[in-house]
Amino acid sequence: MSNASDMNQSSPPFCLLDVGYSQTLNTCVLEVAIILFLTILIIAGNLVVIFVFHCAPLLNHHTTSAFIQTMAYADLLVGMSCLIPSLSLLHYLGSLDEELTCKVFGYMVSVLKSVSMASLACVSVDRYVAITRPLSYTTLVTACRLRICIALIWAYSALVFLPSFFGWGKPGYHGDIMRWCAASWGTRAHFTTFIVALLYAPAALTVCFTYGNIFRICQQHTREITERRARFGPQDGEQGESAACPDKRYAMVLFRITSVFYILWLPYILYFLLESAGIYRHPTASFLTTWLAISNSFCNCLIYSLSNSAFRRGLKRLCSFCVRRVDGKKPVGVGGGAGGARSACHV
Repeated sequence: MSNASDMNQSSPPFCLLDVGYSQTLNTCVLEVAIILFLTILIIAGNLVVIFVFHCAPLLNHHTTSAFIQTMAYADLLVGMSCLIPSLSLLHYLGSLDEELTCKVFGYMVSVLKSVSMASLACVSVDRYVAITRPLSYTTLVTACRLRICIALIWAYSALVFLPSFFGWGKPGYHGDIMRWCAASWGTRAHFTTFIVALLYAPAALTVCFTYGNIFRICQQHTREITERRARFGPQDGEQGESAACPDKRYAMVLFRITSVFYILWLPYILYFLLESAGIYRHPTASFLTTWLAISNSFCNCLIYSLSNSAFRRGLKRLCSFCVRRVDGKKPVGVGGGAGGARSACHV
């Protein structure tokens, strides 16, 4: 075992991209640059999202904010866990057991991204219930049930990937920058089928069903409004339009987040299926599809910040408060110290 570790330390690092290796630094420069860049973006972006949610009460108007915050915390942990492959490529983890490190890292990232996927599915269900049963929504979706649902998301995600520790196979390619992950830990068709059947397929089908029905209902409402406008005049129609399908705009924001999630994850899932079936295997494809999927952890907060007006207002107030603090000026109506920070949050 010691001979193998000595060999790994003395030999050049394992570069999946086969380019960008620096003999001076003895590391895969291109891979380190990509991973560190994504890590910084993911951590910074999700810290901003979490803080804006904490400081902007308007964002808590929808119960889906709990799922969005759950995604933000999971994505933040993804960014923090991505420091592991960076440190490995920079030779700071040489004293750790590579097999155990690889398995723990692959498991962690798989669970965290599963939480994001399950949260998006729950968001679509929440919007579906809000639009199809608006009168009973508040009795169906309570704070207690919301907390239970979030706890179940974390527990379910942790259980789905747990068999990877018992020889079922590799849950993903997140650790393939480590030699043992790429060379000695292979995917297996039965474990991939297990993951797809219990996680990927149910989440995707749920999203397709709920958003398909949401937009069908909204189109039906729009058609009814148009008919009413033609029959009773534009004034009555405009009043009806403001009352009909009030959650459509917010559903569109969440639909964009969900769409981008699956667009970025689709190449990863397809490659996962192809390699598990023994059809195609390539280290460059493994690296690119994996980190394209992980980049979604930053895209979530970017899309939400650009699409949601309440989030933009909260972010603007937070930035204004930070600028005033840097300039040494107190915000209007805000005291100094921790109390001032709390007041700024609830402007």
